[in-house]
Amino acid sequence: MLVGLLTSTVALADNTIKFQGEIADQTCDISINGNGSSPLILLPTVATTALSGSGETAGQTPFTVGLTGCQNAVSATSIKTVFVGNNLTANGRIGNTGTASNVSLRLVDPAVPGTPLDLTGQVGAAGLSLAVGESSAAHDFAVEYYAEGAATPGSVLGSVQYAVSYQ
Repeated sequence: MLVGLLTSTVALADNTIKFQGEIADQTCDISINGNGSSPLILLPTVATTALSGSGETAGQTPFTVGLTGCQNAVSATSIKTVFVGNNLTANGRIGNTGTASNVSLRLVDPAVPGTPLDLTGQVGAAGLSLAVGESSAAHDFAVEYYAEGAATPGSVLGSVQYAVSYQ
C-alpha cells in the first residue's frame, strides 16, 4: 500500500502546469511579416554542398516582427521579442523535425551579425523600439539553416513560439 502511495505521488510531480503572464502600461498587436496568426517563413532550397560541414550556414531568410495598435508612446519604449523554441538542440538552435539529417535552424538578428539567438531560455531579443508619439514599430530577424554535420537531403521543419515583453 505504501509503495502505491509513493508511486502516485511521484507520478503527480510531473503533472504540473505553469502559467506566466505580464501586466504592462503598453500593449500592441504583434505580427510576423504582417501576418497576425500562424505565420510561415519559407526558406530557399539549398544544396547539400552548402551545408557539408559542421557550423556552415545557408539560406538566410529575413522576417519582420511588427507591432501595431500600440498606445502612442509618451516616452521611447524598448520592447523585447521573446522566442521560445520547440525541439531545441543542446546549443539553443531549432531542431529539425523534417527528413533531412544533420541540419537545424538558427535565428539571428541581422543588426548584430555573428551573434545567433540562443533559444535555451526565455530571453528577450532587443530591437523593437516604440518612438515618442508612435503607435507601431518593426524589427527584422532572420532564420537560416545550420549544419550540425554533413547535411543529407530532405525536408527541414521547425517552429518557435513568439511574444513581446514590454519590460
